[in-house]
Amino acid sequence: MTDSESAKNPSTIGTMIEVLRCFTVNEPVRGVTDIAAQVGLHKSSVSRILQTLQQERLVVQDEQSRKYELSWGLLGIAGPLLSQLSVRRVAYPLMEDLRDSTQETVSLVVFDGLEGISVEQVASPRHIKHTSPMGTRYSTGHSASIQVFLAHVEEERVRELLAEGRFEFTTAPSAEDYLAALRQARADGFAANAGLTHPDEVGIAAPVFDHRGIVTAALMIAAPRYRTDDALIAQLGPACADVASVISERMGFAGHVED
Repeated sequence: MTDSESAKNPSTIGTMIEVLRCFTVNEPVRGVTDIAAQVGLHKSSVSRILQTLQQERLVVQDEQSRKYELSWGLLGIAGPLLSQLSVRRVAYPLMEDLRDSTQETVSLVVFDGLEGISVEQVASPRHIKHTSPMGTRYSTGHSASIQVFLAHVEEERVRELLAEGRFEFTTAPSAEDYLAALRQARADGFAANAGLTHPDEVGIAAPVFDHRGIVTAALMIAAPRYRTDDALIAQLGPACADVASVISERMGFAGHVED
């Protein structure tokens, strides 16, 4: 099999994707050795894959450290998807308004079925604030955005995900307690995470619906815990939900939520 044929083999393509996923917000620069350890391949195999990815301008190698990082060529692939993510364009000016009224960081998070992914953010103007890089992933069950997404997923599916250990918890609640919290979040129109995942951070999120009545994103306020007590959370939650509702309306949502 030629190198070209090998690169088109489904198993090889899957391995290339595994290698690309090794580059994260927390570890944007990786070496051949640590990638090989993570994906379970020999270093020579990983080196060949990285060379191919570099030829396609998907990664770039630093000449001094010999380590790799993602390249701008990936935007050529992601560009069509980003252009279709109209919720970002609709939400952004309203996110700025919410940031101005609350003086806290406001983010937009989408869900891939298992993780929340930050796709837009307007930072708080305050000196002490909570921000996260674009592309940050949320996988903890107490994350406000994850709660919002799961509050609109069938309970049986949530039970399956919990049983499979798909979400991280500092202290895992029972399935019944967690489902009860999701029902409450759905009834309230927002979910809050008051220091459950990070003791110094509060997250408040509300669902954004598309024209089909399906949750397409979560609008989230992130604030330092020291200045965000329960009374303020009780104010920020409805404020976040109100703005999320306006975004939903502009996305064509007519008020009917699918069960």
